[in-house]
Amino acid sequence: MATHPTEAGPRKQFLQRSLDLLEAAGNKLPDPAMIFVGALVVVWILSAFLSGVSFSEIDPRTLVRDASGQTSGGSPIQIKNMLSPDQLALFLSKMVKTFTDFPPLGVVLVALLGVAVAENTGFINAGIKYLLQITPARLLTPALVLVGIVSHSAGDTGYVLVVPLGGMIFAAAGRHPVAGICAAFAGVAGGFSASFLPSSLDPLLQGFTQSAAQLLGPGRTVNPLCNWYFMSASTVLILLAAWFLTDRLVEPRLKGSLPVDGSGGDAADLKNLTVAERNGFWAGTLSFVILGVLLALAAAPAGSSLRAKDGTLTSHGAPLMDSLVPLIALFFLVPGIVHGWVAGTVRSHRDVVQGVAKSMGTMGHYLVMAFCAAQFTYVFRESNVGALIAIKGAAFLKEMQMPGGATIGGIVLITAMVNMLIGSASAKWALLAPVFVPMLMQLGYSPELTQAAFRIGDSSTNIITPLLPYFPLIVTYCQRHSKATGVGTLISSMLPYSITFLVTWTLLLLLWWGMKLPLGLQATYAA
Repeated sequence: MATHPTEAGPRKQFLQRSLDLLEAAGNKLPDPAMIFVGALVVVWILSAFLSGVSFSEIDPRTLVRDASGQTSGGSPIQIKNMLSPDQLALFLSKMVKTFTDFPPLGVVLVALLGVAVAENTGFINAGIKYLLQITPARLLTPALVLVGIVSHSAGDTGYVLVVPLGGMIFAAAGRHPVAGICAAFAGVAGGFSASFLPSSLDPLLQGFTQSAAQLLGPGRTVNPLCNWYFMSASTVLILLAAWFLTDRLVEPRLKGSLPVDGSGGDAADLKNLTVAERNGFWAGTLSFVILGVLLALAAAPAGSSLRAKDGTLTSHGAPLMDSLVPLIALFFLVPGIVHGWVAGTVRSHRDVVQGVAKSMGTMGHYLVMAFCAAQFTYVFRESNVGALIAIKGAAFLKEMQMPGGATIGGIVLITAMVNMLIGSASAKWALLAPVFVPMLMQLGYSPELTQAAFRIGDSSTNIITPLLPYFPLIVTYCQRHSKATGVGTLISSMLPYSITFLVTWTLLLLLWWGMKLPLGLQATYAA
């Protein structure tokens, strides 16, 4: 369908100007590491200024709870001057420990050890190609979205493998290749938190959530899989929504407005999974199954060392839960090595070590960001500025008397807006968790519920922000098939996914909450 220049031109110009303004504003933001440095300086100054102010608000951490559950006593909250000589000396003396004890640091690095091996030996690539090859044509879209969702367990693999393969697969099937890229992009980035497979993202966010919860409740713990049930159900929602939008809205629109005039890359690669790759993939898969059986056998006995003292496997503090990140690494490491050995991509242990070292070499920027975030989190916690903001914010929300659904929806919306400017989930949650979690705890909402709301907002707008680190790469993938594709083209194509995910996913959370379905392991709705 041809467009009328007099109608489409002004619209496109307005959209392009709006996107240019957004991109320019976002590009003026400092690097995430420097945002934490700036926040650290602000907290220092606030702590010095507010340390002499007397507040009437009671610090909930000082309340005494009797046997009947009633609370009494309590002292007014007091801000600690973090610029005093004693506190500065303590800050410097603890700087190294603060960094090494930063919860997300070890999670990311240990999980990456296994994922890096599986990626560099070709196990992940072979598995994704094989799954997409055996999919019936009528299920091509949902299969592609599902593979995108599953790819979350392997870090950023989805952006560099699943998304371009989506375009090639659709082209080979006689469909619009950019629609395939959009469907894959929706699964990889738009449904970033939705997954039925535990991944390193779960303990990564849990570390921030638990630390924030302990601003008010020092003994409060959060299970790494506290959102597992809800996020597993969210997989179905994202899959069905992306399937419908791709086949009924996005692809028909692209067929009428975006010509296919590029080579699109070598689609024949999808049909040439070598014998060695197939053998390696099935050998790696067999080793994965064997690991799973061994783990199940080790956990089954009532006296298993993987169980907590009360005999449970999934309670906080159970060795199985505490070992989640090393297990994720192991379940990628062993199949990756087995695949590489059988497929011939690994000839000695040096190949494995070099592959891991190569992936670890890309973590330099994250280490800088994590160091700065750790120092900010320490000062924010010790100064009591975070607790004061939470208490006053909770009092303000109580005065507004907003319904619970509106409060949680507001958290989703605020996160979605922040996500347009700060792409890193860990960077965002490091900034937002110390405010959102204790503030909503004061209103009676659990950290697990707040984290679930954050994950919805953190995912839904990934696909419409030019500031996503991989966004320019996605545009390039599209241009291989259609040279006319620009930033505006991609955003206009992904906007239906983003809005639909944001609205329906939030409604699913409110429905889940209303039906009192469990969010995940050891998760509650009440603080």
